[in-house]
Amino acid sequence: MGFGSLMYSSSALLTDSSTMILWTWEGYPVRGPIPVPHGAIVLITMCLAAYIGFLRSDLFIGFTFAGVLGSVILYSFESWIGFIGGLIYLFWLCYITPICFHQASKVNYPSLFFGLAFLFDILLSLAHVWVVAYAFVPGGPLLRERTDIVLGSSVVLLLALVFTYKNPVQVNSAKIASNLKRMINYMLLFVTLSCFIAFNRFQFEKPKPYHPDSRLLTAGIWTIHFGLDNDMWNSEHRMRDLISDLELDVVGLLESDTERIIMGNRDLTERIAEELGMYADFGPGPNKHTWGAALLSKFPIVNSTHHLMPSPVGELAPVIHATLDCYGSLVDVVVFHSGQEEDVEDRRLQSLGVQEIMGSSDRPMILLSYLVTNPHEGNYNTYVSKKSGMHDIDPNDIGDRWCEYILYKKLRRTGYARISRGTITDTEVQIGKFVIPEPNNWDETYSQQLIDESEVDEDMRFPDKFYGDGVRGHRFHVFDEPRYFD
Repeated sequence: MGFGSLMYSSSALLTDSSTMILWTWEGYPVRGPIPVPHGAIVLITMCLAAYIGFLRSDLFIGFTFAGVLGSVILYSFESWIGFIGGLIYLFWLCYITPICFHQASKVNYPSLFFGLAFLFDILLSLAHVWVVAYAFVPGGPLLRERTDIVLGSSVVLLLALVFTYKNPVQVNSAKIASNLKRMINYMLLFVTLSCFIAFNRFQFEKPKPYHPDSRLLTAGIWTIHFGLDNDMWNSEHRMRDLISDLELDVVGLLESDTERIIMGNRDLTERIAEELGMYADFGPGPNKHTWGAALLSKFPIVNSTHHLMPSPVGELAPVIHATLDCYGSLVDVVVFHSGQEEDVEDRRLQSLGVQEIMGSSDRPMILLSYLVTNPHEGNYNTYVSKKSGMHDIDPNDIGDRWCEYILYKKLRRTGYARISRGTITDTEVQIGKFVIPEPNNWDETYSQQLIDESEVDEDMRFPDKFYGDGVRGHRFHVFDEPRYFD
């Protein structure tokens, strides 16, 4: 059971240097560690711990008490305090790894031992998923939002293994000493590479919007289903290419929490942001029990706050409320994923919560959302209301629009388009173009008059590559062309 817990813990937190960092992420302004460059600190800590585990395994009692305390701090705190606690916990996991393998080497029935270990690894991995997927699995409510139970159980099982350890490894033989010297050389090489890669990944150039001369902001919303395509292959490269081709300055990504075992523990958000030269807000972290919401922006993120909307029965609904510096004007962007269709009361309460967030700001605002409602029906009239101050980007669009919506206020809306999904996911990309007003010169007029593309400045048009058959399976659909507004 303890060895199975070691395999689970390693898979859950050690397979990507960003995972633990995102557990402690709070939003902007940055108040704690970020994947680059602090991911290198995670890797250095792991290397150092593994080496000390080989060198001085007799210190396991003291390190174990520190590791348990570190796990509690990681779970209980955010920012630097949570990160330091997480480093202590990761140090302990890597330190006891040689001890655990030494224990495993002494068993009489290795096939039975490892078979049972993998069984407990699977059970803990399922529990790790069920804390979020409770609405879709039998007995799920028992583990709803109970990361504390899963993390605590894995630590207790590791304690059971560690405290049966009786024969620390002796390092006085010439052979072991030689192996340790070789290990040091490999570790130094690994640490040097980690630091070099972290430096190389650092964002030295400030992101720039695509059309600054027109003060244009192109915003999109996309439900990406964890970056897995219809054949279950990872799709972040094609996602990146489409976001680039659409010239999106701001994009909300929903169902984007890939920092879980089942999703491969990969920081998809950070990768796309780096490759496209954008700022990134991961949203509520993997320990917040949501399917994820992320924000990528070419504009500096001045501030961001993460919310969890009321969800008495169904899945948790994440919200990012960010303020962007767009050409010197402050513009709010809200990224939101509503609950599922079956939980009617959840969605009603969530609509009221998001309405309050939108109504609380008198700045220009864009909502990039997944609302689960028909146009002009039910909760739609809570989101689009006098209290929220928000307007539908195209209230005449009633063509199979159920999930994704773009709402706005105090901005000049100039264009709207729907792009087919290709094979990347089962959800289209919706895009809106807005002209950012000068500071304190907000636009309160909302013309519904459609105009021909020829009347629109070329700098403000959608890329023409998406006409007809489009590119890589992505094309204008529903209208078969974008809409432009006077």
